[in-house]
Amino acid sequence: MKTTKRIRFRIALLLLAAMAAVLLGGCGTPEMQESSDEPAQSAVTLPEKDMEESPDAERSESTEDDAKASEGKNTQPSEEKPKDTSGKDAYQTDPVPTGKPEPVEPQDTETGTERYTCTISISCATILDNLDRCDSDKVELVPKDGWILPPTEVEFYEGESVFNVLQRTCKQQKIHMEYENTPLYNSAYIEGIHNLYEFDVGELSGWMYSVNGWFPNYGCSRYQLQDGDVICWVYTCDLGADVGGADAAQKDE
Repeated sequence: MKTTKRIRFRIALLLLAAMAAVLLGGCGTPEMQESSDEPAQSAVTLPEKDMEESPDAERSESTEDDAKASEGKNTQPSEEKPKDTSGKDAYQTDPVPTGKPEPVEPQDTETGTERYTCTISISCATILDNLDRCDSDKVELVPKDGWILPPTEVEFYEGESVFNVLQRTCKQQKIHMEYENTPLYNSAYIEGIHNLYEFDVGELSGWMYSVNGWFPNYGCSRYQLQDGDVICWVYTCDLGADVGGADAAQKDE
């Protein structure tokens, strides 16, 4: 009997809910517009400027925390900046070698409509020589040739950074990428690509980037690209010593 009463009670609740929906249906509630998913863009093309919110507003599709604000739009510098007592700038950047590009601040940079091209690649080949140190759950993720993304020519807008291009390319190619905004350095720090994270191959492992063969001593979202630049993202197992970037390894944040 108790079971029958519960069933009748639930049926009564459903009937009440249906009646309420009918009564409220004519109260001027706006109809929801249908939405459609746009097809993924090719890595060699850019969406039209007026069709996208901002290059900085994109986020890798498989990034775990989609609620994080995109770097370059919402990142705010630390209110209390450390004093310059050792030749470093407000964001703890060491002096840039002569002839190398100076860092720019994302919040001070406006992107234009002019389109340029650059080449980007993502490699984890160093892990192949350190599989014995690799997290056992991650070994199967390492490509046999080490290439997550072979050298690929892509487009970018005037004023965009290495971070903008990585973010967009990973989204278009459906490559997992996760980052964290670091206010102290006013930049984005790349935590993982292709589900390979820092420390997955020992305490000295993680992601680094170079442009035209140079490993910048500042974060990827502060490096403003020029037409024809060659970007290489590489996984290091030895704090940069195994990829030629030992001097910049502790500054790419």
